Amino acid sequence: MNHLFLPMIAVAGALIHVYLDRRQRSAHRVLEIILVWFLSVFSGISSIVAFFGHTFAAVKIAAYIGWPPGSPFQFEVAVANLAIGVLGISCIWLRGNFWTATVMAGAVFGLGAAFGHIRDIMVNNNYAPGNAGVILYLDIGGPVLMIVLLTIFKILEKRELHNKSC
Repeated sequence: MNHLFLPMIAVAGALIHVYLDRRQRSAHRVLEIILVWFLSVFSGISSIVAFFGHTFAAVKIAAYIGWPPGSPFQFEVAVANLAIGVLGISCIWLRGNFWTATVMAGAVFGLGAAFGHIRDIMVNNNYAPGNAGVILYLDIGGPVLMIVLLTIFKILEKRELHNKSC
């Protein structure tokens, strides 16, 4: 699967949702919509897709990453992806600090995976597409984007609550 497909779906879904949203448009509301799409699609669905790949196409995915096939650790990566996926999709219904926890879990996993990819490039000269390609940039860019969006969202949320109380 093209690694950019689901992030593009998240962007397109968010843009359409913002356009069709009937609530009063504010920066806070727009960020809420963008975050729920990125959390549910970019983190949620893409992590569940990764779970299926690492579980049911393990040999193919291992070769794509440049790993030897048959490692039991690959199933552990699959289950970690499933956990992130369930958290991401749950963000559709669960809000507040649940989003913070989901972003934190995704960031730890994504940035940790990026560290592993970079280490594998440096130590083992592994330039396989699944190790040094687009996935490496998504493992870094995705968490950074989510942290930035969530931080701005929380700042705007505090301002909005402060303005309502004044």
